[in-house]
Amino acid sequence: MKRWFRHGSFVAGSTTVLAVALAGCASGHRSPDWRPQPSFSGEAALPDIQLPMPTLGPGAVSSPTRPGASTAPSTTSPVQDPAVVATDLRTPTGIAVLPDHTALVGERTTGRIVRVQPLAGRPTPTVRTLSVDGTGDGGLLDLAISPAYVEDHLIYAYISTARDNRVVEFTLTGPVTPVLTGIPHAARGNTGRLAFGADGNLYVGTGDAGDPAAADSFAGLAGKVLRVSDIGKAASDNPSGTPVWTRGHRIVAGLCTPVGSDPGTASTFSGVLETEPGPGDIAEVNLLAAGQRYGPAGLAPTTTLPPDMTDPGDCAVLDDTLFVTSKDGQSLLSARLQTDTGLLQVGKWLPVLHGTYGRLLTVTAASDGSLWLATTNRDGKGDPVTADERVIRIVPNTGPAASPA
Repeated sequence: MKRWFRHGSFVAGSTTVLAVALAGCASGHRSPDWRPQPSFSGEAALPDIQLPMPTLGPGAVSSPTRPGASTAPSTTSPVQDPAVVATDLRTPTGIAVLPDHTALVGERTTGRIVRVQPLAGRPTPTVRTLSVDGTGDGGLLDLAISPAYVEDHLIYAYISTARDNRVVEFTLTGPVTPVLTGIPHAARGNTGRLAFGADGNLYVGTGDAGDPAAADSFAGLAGKVLRVSDIGKAASDNPSGTPVWTRGHRIVAGLCTPVGSDPGTASTFSGVLETEPGPGDIAEVNLLAAGQRYGPAGLAPTTTLPPDMTDPGDCAVLDDTLFVTSKDGQSLLSARLQTDTGLLQVGKWLPVLHGTYGRLLTVTAASDGSLWLATTNRDGKGDPVTADERVIRIVPNTGPAASPA
């Protein structure tokens, strides 16, 4: 029974002019109210927050490794960098931003969840620890908050256990309740992502658990994007009558739906985008369509990342701009989204960050116009600094689209 408190490539067609305000409000965005709201279950409200406002110039890119690049904050002194809001974390992977503008950040290998304020130098208290199997690439793989969070205070997590991968729900003080269980768990291929769609359903990206053939089949839950209600039931109009929405995925690196920074402006895009490494050293961005197959023998990707960036991370959609992290490219990229006669068009990729914080994994959009990111420099492929792993908060200025070329 439903609980009463539940809620119900074209390349050059448009471009995005970006400035980055590090941990502050860039021009073009309204000033958010940084007075965190009182919490539930006896938590004390956080103190008022006044954000600093250092900025980079229009079109600037944080890239200390490129000659002539704009001056960027030091990568070795997080106290002096107002964008770095948390340091010394272990494998931060899931980020969920709360209505009071703080963020919950989950550590993949430990199951620990910390609460991070949007200012550097503040404490990052542990608010919950989930029991997870963090071996291989499993563990606490993502976080999402309920669309009705202000009423139900529910947090969703994609986790690995000794028996399976699963989705669970909980409050910061209540029990952990399974929502969707039985997703195959293996030594590798356990990557997973969560996103609530504009339709109110929960989209769950699952890895193939090392079995590409299982991903291609409609049977089973591995290598899929699942579409379920907030209590884990298959959406009534799913094409297979099961939780399966799309299939053929090997690694769901990112899963994103639009977040608006202005309540009075609706995004023209309302779909679900997914990122994953594709065949032939390409990084795919896929617009998901019900019942379709993706991967090596599936639909062609909606677009791909630049050819020197083959290892995609997460994605986020803020207003009508898509952001994707590239781990090997050490970059956060952006592209403007447009819809024309019902077709999605993805504009030219522009770098927002490059080389400043090393390998970037997770990116999450918040309704105050900010982006929260997590590094992955201690994964054996990066060049970590003392403060890694770090959580970074920036405010991009997504200016008007340029005229078509």
